[in-house]
Amino acid sequence: MIESHPLHTPATPARGMMRAALLVDVGCIELRDIPIVSPAPHEVLVKVEAVGLCGTDLHIVSGEANYACDERGRPIPLRERPQILGHEIAGVVSEIGSDVHALRLGDRVVIDQGRTCVSELRVPNCEYCTSGDSHQCADYREHGITGPPGGFAEFITVPGANAIPLGTSIDAEHAAMTEPLGCVIHAIDMVERANGRYGLRSTATDHRVRAVLVCGGGPAGLLFVQYLRNVIGFDGLIMVSEPSARRRALAKRFGAETLDPSSDSIAELVAERTHGRRVELLIDASGAGAVFSDMPTVIRKQATALLYGHGHSGVDLSVMNHIQFLEPTLVSPAGASGGHDAQGRPLTYMTALRLIEDGTVDVAPIITHRYDSLSALPQAFAGDHTQPDYVKGIVML
Repeated sequence: MIESHPLHTPATPARGMMRAALLVDVGCIELRDIPIVSPAPHEVLVKVEAVGLCGTDLHIVSGEANYACDERGRPIPLRERPQILGHEIAGVVSEIGSDVHALRLGDRVVIDQGRTCVSELRVPNCEYCTSGDSHQCADYREHGITGPPGGFAEFITVPGANAIPLGTSIDAEHAAMTEPLGCVIHAIDMVERANGRYGLRSTATDHRVRAVLVCGGGPAGLLFVQYLRNVIGFDGLIMVSEPSARRRALAKRFGAETLDPSSDSIAELVAERTHGRRVELLIDASGAGAVFSDMPTVIRKQATALLYGHGHSGVDLSVMNHIQFLEPTLVSPAGASGGHDAQGRPLTYMTALRLIEDGTVDVAPIITHRYDSLSALPQAFAGDHTQPDYVKGIVML
């Protein structure tokens, strides 16, 4: 392990205040000075270095989603409770609570943004934390998504167990990709736990996944391709459906065949590539409503459909009629759930970080846009993500 402390002296918070980007209304982000939250005994204060821009952030900013709810599950309007978004976070430990002994000042870390029974030291753990399904914790709260302040700020205060030290000197922007890769790891784990008709590792020919269709070649889709090829060792056909030429090129580089849905019928392309068999596993990494319309024409009977993306606007639920007739196994994962080590640190995040650090998963080509301050956030959300060359944006602080 590289000793990074001399090179990463944590910044001292000035007068207990910090700069933060607050989402005060749909499409309206304001930079404000707000108080720094001092860490409780089991918490640490982290100086934020890099934060990824996620599709979930885009949905919240645009008003398509709001996951900050009251005790009855009703979304709280942004005008009543502004939010600090950003949940793909890397930074440096700046202050340590008295009960945290596994971290030191200056440690470079990535953050698990979820507050659970384990990270909050609640005893006993709820049934979900006990089974390793931490993102379904009965009292779950999530920085940057469900209300607690996220990483679009100079500092963030999180449970000490949620800060995972880096083992190498990789760039902070690469480390910030730990959270999205962790979500991919958990998603594939959910597919395997679902025990559908077809398995990625099945030794029985009639029950083996031969072809995978990934809908969407954005950051998640590209991470799925690499995880399937480089970690799972899947050697069958992987197809990525993506209209962007740049994203298709990356998907091909990572080991997939590519389809352009803007020029040809996906059903015909899939039938041609699979010799009429269709796919045993479909991964929706796009959140596009058209995926549900196309699904009955591209999946094999009793296939598995991994519903990873969010959004799906503009589609009538009647499209489910044809899907249900095929008896697919529908898997809907959320976050980077998993078990914990003896110190309460999340194993899925630790696995994801190591895969990035050792180069098994290459995140560098996925990052196409970098923003050098919080003041660039309005521009980033205003439309950069719609440009043809955009794949993934990272805010550097």
